[in-house]
Amino acid sequence: MKNKLKELEAYFGLNFNNFDLLIQAVTHSSYANENNTLSNQRLEFIGDAVIDLAVGRFLFEQLPNYDEGVLTKKRAQEVCESSLYQFAQMFDLGNYLLLGKGEEKNQGREKPAVLADAFEAFLGAIFLDKGLDEVYKVLNKIVFPTIKKTIGQANNDYKSILQELVQSDKRTLTYEIISESGPAHDRTFVALVKMEGDIKMGIGEGKTKKEAEQDAARNTLEILASSDADIEEENDEDQ
Repeated sequence: MKNKLKELEAYFGLNFNNFDLLIQAVTHSSYANENNTLSNQRLEFIGDAVIDLAVGRFLFEQLPNYDEGVLTKKRAQEVCESSLYQFAQMFDLGNYLLLGKGEEKNQGREKPAVLADAFEAFLGAIFLDKGLDEVYKVLNKIVFPTIKKTIGQANNDYKSILQELVQSDKRTLTYEIISESGPAHDRTFVALVKMEGDIKMGIGEGKTKKEAEQDAARNTLEILASSDADIEEENDEDQ
């Protein structure tokens, strides 16, 4: 296994001081439970913060004319599970994972959630071992070139962006049409987004139910972005 991971290390030009961190990064919880060792879950926590920061900075520099709300949505799109899964697939990260017997039988090496988490853990291990500059060896080779291909394209699937944004909290979203008006040939629908626990979020409208739901999701994203900005402003004032 160590020789195999050395290949992964060499692919990105890495040189771990603490090679155990790399081993931990590819250790799924199923394997850790069966072998009484450390899983990659804590490293995943660090890696999540690292990629958020790095991609945020990249987008800030690449999109100088976009406001905070757009940047927030774009970052959510680029660090969502499906994107992280894509990054992991680009260098066959699944082939390096240590999986428990059950997870191996269940095709764990191909599961989007497993690969996305492992990719974050991989970045977390690199960061803890040598810092952010070393992480950029992976980002510059895999992540940023991929983002550049679609960076100028608008993503209007606000419902998907919103779902990815709240998935880390294990929350679910529901959409409810709360009113409709106008003649049959020209209806206007109003939709409400609710988070698990019956928490009311944004409201939107459209000529179809789908348009209303997308508008409600878009308004919710703007509300969340504004809230984040207010919190940061309050923190700045307190310092």
